Amino acid sequence: MQKNSIFIVLFAGMHGFLELCAMFTGIIETMGRIESVAEEGSNRTFWVRSPLSSSFKPDQSVSHSGVCLTVEEVRDDLHRVTAIRETLDKTNLGDWQPGCLVNIERCLQLNGRLDGHFVQGHVDTTGTCIIRTAKDGSFEFDIRFSETFAPLVIEKGSICLNGISLTAFAVTRNSFRVAIIPFTYEHTNLQELKEGDVVNLEFDMIGKYLLRSLSLREKV
Repeated sequence: MQKNSIFIVLFAGMHGFLELCAMFTGIIETMGRIESVAEEGSNRTFWVRSPLSSSFKPDQSVSHSGVCLTVEEVRDDLHRVTAIRETLDKTNLGDWQPGCLVNIERCLQLNGRLDGHFVQGHVDTTGTCIIRTAKDGSFEFDIRFSETFAPLVIEKGSICLNGISLTAFAVTRNSFRVAIIPFTYEHTNLQELKEGDVVNLEFDMIGKYLLRSLSLREKV
């Protein structure tokens, strides 16, 4: 676990439980570019070039477009990460090819501000961009997702899209819209997002725990 990374403590019920994990905020620090992709068995290994790569250490947790991956090796401004089958099945990493841009964020430190929202780097599912709209300097993207996750998306609620902390609106049972300011557009891989592209989605952690608690009570 990265030194000084923030830990979140969660309690449930009278007896409670404790969970410790690296956390992110959904505020992208920089972008990286996929330099090479290699397959070994059911795994895929990526070499990523970024302005932060040289500062990484092996075994460090880093968010790559919303997916928490472990840095395995560092060479100058390149670092290597590997995604297993479970990750490839639930994210868009299977689509990554040399030249693709990825959003990079290091773990939140104990002395850092939480400018976005708590993000675990555990992608829940993928969505598909169905409408891209230019708004005279800004952009809006409509994202379609599985109706299974409808209870976890609320109007003006937080959503993590490709690792970016955003606010969902125009929410339906299987879609939502996000508005992107010029700064976010220019400094993330949303600049490449087009209709038909697949994005990584992580729903609000608090909402997931509440939904889980309610579902367990209904089974009692």
